[in-house]
Amino acid sequence: MKSPKTILITGATSGIGYALAAAYAAEGITLLLSGRNTAKLREIEERCKAKGARVIPKMLDVTDAGGMAAWIAAEDVRNPIDLVIANAGISAGTGGKDMMSGENESQSKLLFAVNVGGVLNTVHPLIPLMEKRKRGQIAIVSSLAGFRSLPGAPSYSATKAAVRYYGEALRGALKPVGVEVSVICPGYIKTPMTDVNDYFMPFLMGADKAARIIKRRLEKNPARLAFPWPMYAVVRLMEILPFWLTEPLFDRLPKKSAVNPDNA
Repeated sequence: MKSPKTILITGATSGIGYALAAAYAAEGITLLLSGRNTAKLREIEERCKAKGARVIPKMLDVTDAGGMAAWIAAEDVRNPIDLVIANAGISAGTGGKDMMSGENESQSKLLFAVNVGGVLNTVHPLIPLMEKRKRGQIAIVSSLAGFRSLPGAPSYSATKAAVRYYGEALRGALKPVGVEVSVICPGYIKTPMTDVNDYFMPFLMGADKAARIIKRRLEKNPARLAFPWPMYAVVRLMEILPFWLTEPLFDRLPKKSAVNPDNA
């Protein structure tokens, strides 16, 4: 969507969400920002206001379906939402003393609750509102990890694959009523979630640069917004190659650390 005026961003207190809020902040823009870190939410609010934006912050967990629905409905009456970026998410894997034989049950459930449930709790309250207006854009943040499952991060990979498939299918379902849907699939972005990784991350990109790419490309209503392109090319190749060829390589990949909830 070109020139959205009211933008809702979840997970705005960290990483890509924080950078996106700053990137969109400008005169004439209303930002609805949610997150769980009070200090960071206040910080990004002041930063965006300094750039001329009107900011409406909300301390809210995306797993709170009722709270999300009530907040979105109330704000949409006052400020019809043009663009929603369902960004909130957490990262985790099998690294750690309690993960010797895979992920524990609580971690897996938390990942699905935040990364999948949080997306649904953000998107579903807005679908009927945008359908009625016959306009609007929904952007869902997935990951390049959603193209090829990583043994070191089973649930994380699965959640990102789930929201990628969901978003790409939702695009076709909502296209006839004029609602745009894009799925964002970034590679390694320097955020608090990746700062805990103690291994080499190819094509690591700063969050501010990632936000600029996302903002620019969302204006063109892409079905899939995947970057950086060299990393995207690699994961697509890994996706189509047979498992007997790629499995030995993936078995040697480093493990992601335990849950980092900063972006939820």
